[in-house]
Amino acid sequence: MKKAINIRMDESLLNELDAYAKELDRTRTYLIEKAVSAYFDTLDEMIADKRIDDIKAGKTAVVPLEEVFKKAGIDV
Repeated sequence: MKKAINIRMDESLLNELDAYAKELDRTRTYLIEKAVSAYFDTLDEMIADKRIDDIKAGKTAVVPLEEVFKKAGIDV
């Protein structure tokens, strides 16, 4: 199910969006959905980098895989 949202966008960015939409014969919504979806890959990388930094800084504990298996009741 899709839900409507409202966003504010710089006019020059909106003009570019409209130009792409016209050229590709797509809607603004379609292009924005695709752009956000593609950006999730970048966000995943940013989160992974942050988690690695947190581990290196000692802010996050690392649990050995054997311990995870043991707590989950998996016999290896």
